[in-house]
Amino acid sequence: MKMEELRELSVEDLRENLKRFQNELFKLRIQAVQGRMTRPSEMAKTKRTIARIKTLLPEKELEQRSLGGEKK
Repeated sequence: MKMEELRELSVEDLRENLKRFQNELFKLRIQAVQGRMTRPSEMAKTKRTIARIKTLLPEKELEQRSLGGEKK
């Protein structure tokens, strides 16, 4: 996902996507170890997306808290 797409999501959606991409990365790592990975570039793309989400999540949480809508 691109940063512009991620910026439109809520904090809850970002957390859900983070879990989904982490799960996908786990599956890709298993495929790599077993030698049946069909698209090696997917691992890099997934890692990049996880990094984007981890970068954006604290910003969104801070923004949400500053607006008075703190949710945990």
